[in-house]
Amino acid sequence: MRAAVITFPGSNREGDAARALKQATGRAPAHVWHADTALPDNIDLVMLPGGFSYGDYLRCGAIAGRAPIMDAVRAHAARGGYVLGVCNGFQILCEGGLLPGVLLRNRDLRFICKMQHLRVERADTDFSRRYRKGQAIEVAIAHGEGNYEADDATIERLEGEHLVAFRYCDANGLVGGAANPNGSRNAIAGIYSDNLRVLGMMPHPENLIDPLVGGTDGRGLFESLAAAA
Repeated sequence: MRAAVITFPGSNREGDAARALKQATGRAPAHVWHADTALPDNIDLVMLPGGFSYGDYLRCGAIAGRAPIMDAVRAHAARGGYVLGVCNGFQILCEGGLLPGVLLRNRDLRFICKMQHLRVERADTDFSRRYRKGQAIEVAIAHGEGNYEADDATIERLEGEHLVAFRYCDANGLVGGAANPNGSRNAIAGIYSDNLRVLGMMPHPENLIDPLVGGTDGRGLFESLAAAA
């Protein structure tokens, strides 16, 4: 799989993203600057990493969602290419029209940085085949605006069409109460596009790929993608 990582002014996880992709695919991803207008040839996956693109001015991801490179990202997605947006990348995908909904301020109006369990809602996509449905994995979260919200019709469609990728849960996979760190609607931590080729998620799987640095529960996502190529 050939991957590209988009870097915006204020991105700070592009190095982590590149390391995770290289570990899973065996080749270093291309690095693409926000002001570029085209992706490299023969790219299978575009990853939008975490950070504070453009200083989070206006809204998180609002300016980045309209950056020059995003036309190429939208065209890539329209062709059926894979797109992964993590944390600020998820916010950018929503602002850029690739995924529905919005990421609001956390329920307690505080930045959250901690380990968090997620429940895998389906294990039959190219992002999730190395997991089991219902599996509780542990990854890192680090965000101030991770509270996923959408109108009732959108939530009903996401649930009805099984487009929720991950939910916040406890170590036993139970959803609700204190297991939801930010007040996200239906404990949603990540969602898919209609064709299951675009995934946006607030948690950071790229930080959980090394047993010496927190664990390896994030590795399955990148290995799933590598196997899909």
